[in-house]
Amino acid sequence: MSLSARRHLLLPAFIALPALAANPDHHEFEATLHAPYQGEGRHGARTFTLDFDYPGARPGTMARWQLTLTRPGGKMVRSWKGRARLDGGPASVRLHWRGRSDARLPDGAYLVRMRAAAGNGDPVEQEWEIALGPLHALRMPAFAPMAAPSLRPPQGAATAAGRLPYTVYYGNLHSQTNHSDGGAELGRCSGAQEPQSAPYGPEDAFAFARNHGLDFLMASEHNHMYDGADGHDPAADPEQVRALYQSGRAAAGAFSAANPGFVALYGMEWGVISNGGHVNVIGAGELLGWERDAGGVLLADTYTPKNDYAALYALMRERGWLGQFNHPDWRGQFHVNGAAFGYTEDGGEAMALCEVLNTSAFSNSTTESETRRPNFEAACNRVLEAGFRVAFSSNQDNHCANWGASYGNRTGILLEAGVAPSAQALQEAIRARRVFATMDKGSQVVLTANGRMMGERFDNAGALHLLVGFANAAGKRAASVMLLEGVPGRNGTVSELARSAETRFTPAPGEHFYYAKVTQEDGNVLWSAPVWVRQLPSVAQLR
Repeated sequence: MSLSARRHLLLPAFIALPALAANPDHHEFEATLHAPYQGEGRHGARTFTLDFDYPGARPGTMARWQLTLTRPGGKMVRSWKGRARLDGGPASVRLHWRGRSDARLPDGAYLVRMRAAAGNGDPVEQEWEIALGPLHALRMPAFAPMAAPSLRPPQGAATAAGRLPYTVYYGNLHSQTNHSDGGAELGRCSGAQEPQSAPYGPEDAFAFARNHGLDFLMASEHNHMYDGADGHDPAADPEQVRALYQSGRAAAGAFSAANPGFVALYGMEWGVISNGGHVNVIGAGELLGWERDAGGVLLADTYTPKNDYAALYALMRERGWLGQFNHPDWRGQFHVNGAAFGYTEDGGEAMALCEVLNTSAFSNSTTESETRRPNFEAACNRVLEAGFRVAFSSNQDNHCANWGASYGNRTGILLEAGVAPSAQALQEAIRARRVFATMDKGSQVVLTANGRMMGERFDNAGALHLLVGFANAAGKRAASVMLLEGVPGRNGTVSELARSAETRFTPAPGEHFYYAKVTQEDGNVLWSAPVWVRQLPSVAQLR
């Protein structure tokens, strides 16, 4: 059994942790694992770093953690566990692993998995593959890199007779400014800001991102902070609340018009963490909310019940807006009818993206060196298995004044060749799910199925040919490729289909989705958008 297919079997090996307790809306526990892909010396030794933070933690709050290392096939090699005190601020744990000398281990891909929780909260899980032993050149199909305005022409990339008729735009679809709890000065930023208290607003964010080489940035402000409070201010002026949201939209439009080639987006991050989950609403011309002033007047343009995701999805579909699941918790958020990641037809149309990776929301790095990079692939797989048709995105959730600069990760959006970048063009590409997630702003990945582009859904009869295209502007190679498969609406487990960039097979009749995951030789990972295939029965099967 493959390493990927056995991952769900490892759960009982971890420490049991209590269920979720009520927490303040935006005081969320953050735990990240940094596992260097390559080791040092002939034994491949390396140091794993576990970082924990819990703003507003009560005195005596402890983070309980466990780390496991498994070899190909799923056999455990090592495990560590411990505690870290959190009420004094962030905590870090460093664990040294001796590599091959630890147990005369063979070369191959190993899985490092962390599970951690604080107080009575749900555990955070994160896992990364690491390489032990020399890297071997991976044979990849010929692929002509697509044009990308923010990149120089790729060096050493494979060439092919044809080039896909798309241009790649790289950016960040998740950040905050002083319209909510972001926009803090770098030297004073270590957590979320008091709403509307920081010095830097949307115009500053757009200018910083453009100067840092991004093609687009979305300021996604918390929808319930337009009253200037993390909780609720009944003395807030409803007209000022609504005007602030519209001023952000106007600022984005003006900045885009003044800076051709860069797209400034403005919208909201709807919802709360406690008993909810954050959804980025893309393209919304109205502020959505549930809070009211002392006289009962809504502090928003349009009423949406708190934590009612079915109602939110219905409104989004009606308005033609798009959504992104932000930093989803694999244990369950976005409840509908009591079910985590509860699917509705409205949600299936409106929710287009799932944030598979971001960087620490409170990073103040401006050199793309942040090592705290939460991974949400397990939760996004649950979203896909629930039936949502989402592509993967990779953002930064910036709260400090370093929009797009904490790491080199990006969301890549494919516009048809010749289409000028604009808010509408990007939204239409997102609607088509022509999106990929990358930890390397110089890389691109594409998955096709019988020549059909990633993001598409189609009927198929007979064999299916999956093909992965990969390129990097600096000539970095792919170290491994995985093709993964699942069944929408099954609410089961995504599994590994193949460890190659090309495969031909005939799926079983019914609904399927497939996506590609590429790991570069430096450990950075890319995720393609899925393709959704309804396999038709063969003539023989119909008899």
